[in-house]
Amino acid sequence: MAVLHSAPRFTQIDGLKDTLSTAIGDDLVEAHEEHGELMFTVRRDSVETVLRRLRDEHSYQQLMEIAGVDYPGRAERFEVVYMLLSVTKNNRIMVKVSAGEDTPVPTVTTIWPNAGWLEREVFDMYGVLFDGNTDLRRILTDYGFEGHPFRKDFPLTGYVELRYSEDQKRVVYEPVELAQDLRQFDFMSPWEGADYILPGDEKADTPPVSEPKVTEKPSDTGAGKKADKQAAEKVSSGAPAEEATGEDPAPAPEPTEDRADRPAREGKTTDTGEATEGKE
Repeated sequence: MAVLHSAPRFTQIDGLKDTLSTAIGDDLVEAHEEHGELMFTVRRDSVETVLRRLRDEHSYQQLMEIAGVDYPGRAERFEVVYMLLSVTKNNRIMVKVSAGEDTPVPTVTTIWPNAGWLEREVFDMYGVLFDGNTDLRRILTDYGFEGHPFRKDFPLTGYVELRYSEDQKRVVYEPVELAQDLRQFDFMSPWEGADYILPGDEKADTPPVSEPKVTEKPSDTGAGKKADKQAAEKVSSGAPAEEATGEDPAPAPEPTEDRADRPAREGKTTDTGEATEGKE
């Protein structure tokens, strides 16, 4: 039996931007459509109020994800993006706020309990603080990890690496040891190249060949009557076996199983030709 529900088959966003913009009111900073979805930028201090209003009054029941974005060149370098789903309208929207390194974002765990884990992930990867989250601990990196990986403000190789020690039966930290140094590019684009010769590229200054070799005639390839004559000679000519006999080796005998003149026999025979079928 098919289960009927009120959600439409296709997403309809016509006129939805104006409706939700009006509902958000003065807390709205910007609203636009991007890649077929609606994006609303709201004031950071009002994000909990705005998301509660969208859940209770506009049927965005589920918080699907919280993502972080880093723009190091901005005064408030981080963005926190909330992805909401309406199961009754078959519609998704995104709400985002901006934040700095020391400007906390109000928690939305009071609206969706699953926001606790999602906020911890953004905190662990970017360092964004969430005011009101009572369990804001690292969730993906190790307990003693310093820094935030998605900020990309740490050395490419890091300082230490960890492995499991069979001798000590635990995870141990050791200084990073590289078998080969990283190749640093001190120019803007690796496709454009540098103005100087890089190590290993010394052969790039070799002048080109003035007269390239071509194969416009058979003599350039080594083909011709002389090569054909050598190819027709026997490879085994002069071998010790041929010199001893003075003649070509005898041809291999033809198989007898397929000879038409061989009589078909039902039983096996002995060396004398006597049939053995029926004897014990």
